[in-house]
Amino acid sequence: MVEQFEFSSLAVYFVISVVVVVMCDLVARTGRLQQRYKDGSRLVAGCIPFRYINSDENDSSGSGKVVQVLMISSSSGPGLLFPKGGWENDETVKEAAVREAVEEAGVRGILMDFLGDYEFKSKTHQDECSPEGLCKAAMYALYVKEELETWPEQKTRTRTWLTIGEAVENCRHAWMKDALVDGFCKWHKEKMCKGDED
Repeated sequence: MVEQFEFSSLAVYFVISVVVVVMCDLVARTGRLQQRYKDGSRLVAGCIPFRYINSDENDSSGSGKVVQVLMISSSSGPGLLFPKGGWENDETVKEAAVREAVEEAGVRGILMDFLGDYEFKSKTHQDECSPEGLCKAAMYALYVKEELETWPEQKTRTRTWLTIGEAVENCRHAWMKDALVDGFCKWHKEKMCKGDED
């Protein structure tokens, strides 16, 4: 009887440990202490998550694929955004972009190519390191392989899959529209011309 109890306790400890590790992995980072700055600008990393769907749901041939991008609601007003956030000292810019996709949009996938750097002013992120709120965002394409059922910011953000045209119409910030049209769309077109799809 004692041996069975010890085994059960060990099993419960193992399960609790695994749950704690998984939960700790899905906690959003907050604060500005570890964030990177350069030449008075806060450095930001983000991505444009995308997937392919069939243009006709009855078409199983794989032809007629349509690209959709994933946007998230803003926590501070109307309009939709792409996941992005501060690039921190203990990570690479690519790691930061992947982390933001998980934290804000609850998606994982393959981080593909760099789409460009986009400069903008943030009214909410003015501080002693960037008094004017200047930010420089490094944006990437992220091919989505997994949508998480739970993610750190799910209580404050909803996610929506949109066509490129819908995304342009609903995008809250001009710099994000530029990242979509001048960055992602041009990159995607070149990728398709080379036959690199999926």
